[in-house]
Amino acid sequence: MTPAAVSRNVATLESNLKLRLFQRSTRSLALTEAGERFLHSIRDQLESLQGAIAEASNAQSEPAGVLRLSMSPTFGVEYILPTLPEFMRKYPRIRPEWMFENRQVDLIAEGYDAAIGGGLDLTPGIISKTLAPAHIIAVASPEYMQDRVPPNDPSGLVELDGIVMRSMRTGRIRQWQMQSVSGEEQPALLTERIVVNDPAAMRRAAILGLGVAMIAKPDALLYLENGELIRLLPAWYADAGPISIYYTNRALLPAKTRVFIDFIAEASQRERWPERLAGTLG
Repeated sequence: MTPAAVSRNVATLESNLKLRLFQRSTRSLALTEAGERFLHSIRDQLESLQGAIAEASNAQSEPAGVLRLSMSPTFGVEYILPTLPEFMRKYPRIRPEWMFENRQVDLIAEGYDAAIGGGLDLTPGIISKTLAPAHIIAVASPEYMQDRVPPNDPSGLVELDGIVMRSMRTGRIRQWQMQSVSGEEQPALLTERIVVNDPAAMRRAAILGLGVAMIAKPDALLYLENGELIRLLPAWYADAGPISIYYTNRALLPAKTRVFIDFIAEASQRERWPERLAGTLG
């Protein structure tokens, strides 16, 4: 449509609704508060209608379109991104637009097809499928622990230099309650030697031999395997909930979203993420 045709259609819609949907000036165009409410109320129905039309008219065609995905940087880069070559070979008409960010996104308001991460709130209209556990473990470098006595339980962590994280959302230092594989519970009280606000920075500081960090096992696994990190308290972990894929609860998901959800769920099982990323396995 031409800009003039869009303007005529919007003007007709405003006239029929008896509402001003846009604030206009010579330099900008923005939704009014009433326009925001109207957009929010029709967005799901409009996308479902468009999806139904696309499904009906292209029933035999392959999934296509831009796939907008938000995910945490470390898990996204280390685990999700390596699946992309196979996904694009299977679905060449889907164009990934993937954002790597440490924040909770609003799938509907921000226009994402899905999000992958841990600890996202299940707001109305959002459902999730678990991919792996998000277990937190204590790690340090072999060099840091060379002349130190490893702790026998979480209470011993206080004797070591702690690399801790301050939450950007709450401004507080994150504290963890650890549990043993036998069911015992103890708090992990780290001495706050270094404070950062990013899990990747915590991991890097631990690799550099600066102390002990409590990080998710998915973030640590590759470095445990190559020997840059060692796990302290292998029988203890903290449970931060599941790592899941989140998507909107629509009657008719776009084909691009549906095939991606199924693809990632299959990849999770094939790569044994639930077993490999569990803190219960020392």
